[in-house]
Parts: sequence; structure tokens; C-alpha cells
Amino acid sequence: MATLPNPLPSLATSGLDLPPGSLVDATLDGPWHEPLLWYADGPPAPRDWPGLRAAGRRVGLLPVLVTGGRRDQWPEEWDLCPDGTSYPGDHDADEVLAGYWTAYAADEVGDGTAAGEESGGSGESGESTEGAEGPGSWPGLAPVPAREAAEDADEAAAGLAGVITADADEWLGGARMALVPARRSADIPAAIGWSGPVNHENDVARLCAVLRSWEDRYDARVVVLGFDTMIVSVGRPPATAEEARALAAEHYAFCPDNIDQSPPYDLDVYAEKAVLNQEAWSFWWD
Repeated sequence: MATLPNPLPSLATSGLDLPPGSLVDATLDGPWHEPLLWYADGPPAPRDWPGLRAAGRRVGLLPVLVTGGRRDQWPEEWDLCPDGTSYPGDHDADEVLAGYWTAYAADEVGDGTAAGEESGGSGESGESTEGAEGPGSWPGLAPVPAREAAEDADEAAAGLAGVITADADEWLGGARMALVPARRSADIPAAIGWSGPVNHENDVARLCAVLRSWEDRYDARVVVLGFDTMIVSVGRPPATAEEARALAAEHYAFCPDNIDQSPPYDLDVYAEKAVLNQEAWSFWWD
């Protein structure tokens, strides 16, 4: 996906003060014709993020933390697929999420039971849930939260990055600073052809369209990428239970594994625990 002339080959003459690091051109189909990202050889310092953001933005680069995770898989081993990635602006977030909702939600949250539990029991009222209908049609995008953002979205991202880098081994099993040629944070996964959600979506640009919408509504920024994990900062999270529940439906469509494979397998509990007033959202695809 060529959204910018790739500035990575000219890092040496860019004027950026970078620690030792590596350019990555490894993809699932062999070496790419240009580097997809740069990442540092060693762990970051808490002030690296704001410094690299300010300097890198001048030459079309945005920061992201990359992690090897539990399996110690760094970007060279991520099965990047830039050749199969489209442009995020060609997709509509509402349409993308509606398609996922139709495909996944009816089976997993439609009857009100937790994943792995038998349906056909009784609800709290004692009435049988046998034959209960699915979740209905896609409810549409959640509204913009009524609250005002407490701080600038990029400052919120820098704050989360600082918290993580202060103890990256505890959070992620290690993290390193990376730079990616992208115009906006939401496009970072598409810019490198990230394949983390491949079992859910082959073209990560479709998910990036949703990330763009979250940028606009929630001041979200992509802060961490791993082999199949993502953490975003949230400058304006939902502040009411109603707002959180509406957004939780989007999270489910975006990443069903967050609910299907994480106890208590309940969308309402997820909304309360992982969305309401939460300034960081984490996603993991099996």
C-alpha cells in the first residue's frame, strides 16, 4: 500500500537521531521491494515516543511500539502481506462492521448465553430462551461520546507508550520503538501489510477503516502491534454504560476473540470492564 513515498531507505540522511535498529522488508512471499518499517534493536526509553513522533512526522514516519510477545516473534517473523493489502480510505467503517456482525454475532451473542454454554435454558425472568432470535440487524456505529477529551489524542498516546515502555517486559514480554511510513496512526497496520487478524480478515485495511473511525470519534491511536495483538490509546472513551455497550458491539465485530475466548464471554461485562472509561483498548486475534 503506497500512501506515501517510502522514506525508510533514506533514514541515514533524514536527520533523525535513531538508536541502532533494523529495516524490515521480510514478507510472507519473500523480500518486499522496499523496507516496510524500521525498529530498534533494544528496549525503548519512556521519552523515545514523543521524540520520534515529533522528528519522524516531518519525513512521513509515525511511531508504534512493536512486541515479540510470548513467542518472541519480531517483525521479520510476522508474515507481513503488503501485496494483499488495499487502501483504508476505500472502505466504509459502518459497512465493514455490519458485515462482521452479520457473520459472527448471531452465533456467538445472539441468544444471550456465554460462549460455550448451552442455550435453551431460562433467563432471569424464568422464561425459556429456547429458540431465542439472534442479535438482530447491525445497530450502526456508536455515537461520539458526550464527554470532551481530557487531553490531546497524541499526548494520550505518548502517555500510554510511556507507561508501557517503563515496564515493557511486564506488559508485553518486551517492546521496541518502530517507525512506519503512514499519514495517520490508523493506517499503520495497512502500511506494513500486518497480518495479525488474518483468521478474521485477510485485508487489514478494512480494519484500518474502523480504526480511522475510532480516531475520529474516540481520539484513538495505534500504540502497540505484536504478531497478532494490538493496543490503542483512547483520548475520549465512553463515559456511560449506554455509550460503552454501543461501542462494545463494534469491538465484537472488529475482534470477536476478545469476547469469544475471554471469560466471562459476555458482551455486557466486556462493555463494563474493557470499554467504559478505559483509556486503552487491547485486541487479540486467534
